This record gives sequence, C-alpha cells and structure tokens, in this order.
Amino acid sequence: MTSQARDSFDDHCGDIDRLFQIHVEIYGEGPGRRWQVESLHKSAVVLLTAFWEAFCEDLAAEALAHLVVNAREAADLPTDLRRLVAKELKSDDHELAVWSVADDGWRELLTSRLARLQAERNRKLNTPKTAQIDDLFDKAVGLSKISSSWSWNRMSRVRAAEKLDGFVELRGEIAHRGSAVDSVTKDTVSDFYNHVKRLVDATEGHVRRRLRESTGVAPWE
Repeated sequence: MTSQARDSFDDHCGDIDRLFQIHVEIYGEGPGRRWQVESLHKSAVVLLTAFWEAFCEDLAAEALAHLVVNAREAADLPTDLRRLVAKELKSDDHELAVWSVADDGWRELLTSRLARLQAERNRKLNTPKTAQIDDLFDKAVGLSKISSSWSWNRMSRVRAAEKLDGFVELRGEIAHRGSAVDSVTKDTVSDFYNHVKRLVDATEGHVRRRLRESTGVAPWE
C-alpha cells in the first residue's frame, strides 16, 4: 500500500499525462521542437511543482498523524521533534505552557502545532526547493535532512537536489514573468516529471522507515 499523499499525487499526475496526450494529438510523436505548444509545457512545469509541494505537505501531515496515534509515549517521538517542541514551550510566555504536554496532552499539541506551521508556511509563500522541504519535515515531524534520501542509481543526493531546485526556479520564471529564460520543451517536462516521481518514491520510503523505527508500526500497510 502507499500513503494517501502518494495516492493523491498519482491522481493529480493524470493531468500531466493528459497534457502529453494533447501534445501527441496535435503534433504526433515525431522528433523536433513544437514551439506552438510551449504553453502546454509551461503549464506542466507549474502543475508538477504544485503537485510536488502538495505531496510533501500531505505526507508530513500524514506522518505526524501516524506518530500521534501510534507512539506509545512522547519518548518514542523523533528526538529532533521533541527538541523543537521543548524549545518552543520554553520560550512560551505562559507559565503553565509546559503542562500542555502532560499525560497525553502532547498528542493534541502536535496536531495543533502542525496546523500552525502550515498556516505560517502559506503566509511565507515558500517554494518547494530542497531547503524548504528539508525544513518542512524537520519542523513538522522531526525528520531532519529528508533530502539525504534522494539518491538512486546514477543520481547522487547532491545532484537530485540541484535538479529539483533548477526545475522549481524554472517554475518561478514562468509563474512570475510568464516566460522562462530558455524555452520549455517536452523533454524538459519529461525530465522534471520523471525526477519528481523518483523524489516521491524516495521521500515516501524514507518516511515509512523512520515512522516504523519510532513507533514499531509500519504506516500504510
């Protein structure tokens, strides 16, 4: 089984498949650049970036829900998450704030904390580059450097992160200027599409392993 975040991502990717289909219906599958359909390619880049960001946010929320339900006690939570919560409580002006985690209070606190983090992220208008995704999983679930899992055959972690950031920057050029410095071709979209799918695989797999280590319960199975 897969996570709900992955199921949603796969469903959304049907839109990308449809854009490719439209390209073929108009111009066939022969070689050569199709300048007239570059708007399709730009749309695909914008959509893929949005789908990737939504997947990461959904997976972080799903992972936290798994911790809240399946962790036997607060001590089972990832160390980084406990450290972050402790630091936040220490800086809270309310003198009784620390008691909010007494008994099973930490479960409700983590759930409300995620909602606050998501609201803050929306206000900041972050983009789903490597640094932002690392920060998301670190603060929300206590999983530091999620990007360290982004490696596979003939793709290093560093190169995977660089490729993602490059594609997200391309999306920014399209969204904010209406055009990109370089033309957006079907090959560019295909490369981005395949790369994001590999990132989704790696991210989901890493989160699954870490959740099982923390709770003894494998998620999504």
